Amino acid sequence: MQQKKGAPLRSDAQRNRDRILEVALAELTRSADAPLSAIAKKAGVGQGTFYRNFPNRESLVLEIYRHEVQQVADTASQLLETRPPEEALRAWMDRLARYAMAKAGLADALRKATACGSSLAGLSHGPVTSAVTLLLEANEDAGTIRPGVTPEDFLLAIAGLWQIDPHGDWQTRAGRLLDLVMDGLRTGAPGS
Repeated sequence: MQQKKGAPLRSDAQRNRDRILEVALAELTRSADAPLSAIAKKAGVGQGTFYRNFPNRESLVLEIYRHEVQQVADTASQLLETRPPEEALRAWMDRLARYAMAKAGLADALRKATACGSSLAGLSHGPVTSAVTLLLEANEDAGTIRPGVTPEDFLLAIAGLWQIDPHGDWQTRAGRLLDLVMDGLRTGAPGS
């Protein structure tokens, strides 16, 4: 019996899917050419189960990317529940930097998976823009950043993160860059 698209998975099927994604993330980060059969074997699932979930390499890689980006985006609301808006924004920026550097090894797999014309922008734009909007609005309401900063402005300002070498002293460089962005956001804030 074929599962309807979009229907929730049974708990065992969801565990299999999650295990495949976890193993695939580790394997593809190590080697963009990791064989799908090896990923299935390490995840403890059969070929049929693997291909039912991910019919090809591109679908697997794009789902890993979507899942990881969603986790980063979800962090925004969690941080706002426990910290003042300004601290939540800065902590989220650090989380984004850690994600960008930790997943640099996945970049080759993403490039190969999207070589046929797929776009990563559509997969990340929604969740990341929603997270940024939430954080910017909370800070604007609190008077901790200048009014009128758009999510697009913010994302352009932090785009330098993707230029940092993940094998060097990325923490120091990212911290300095993100501190500069925060300083710029604070300039002209009503509360300053």
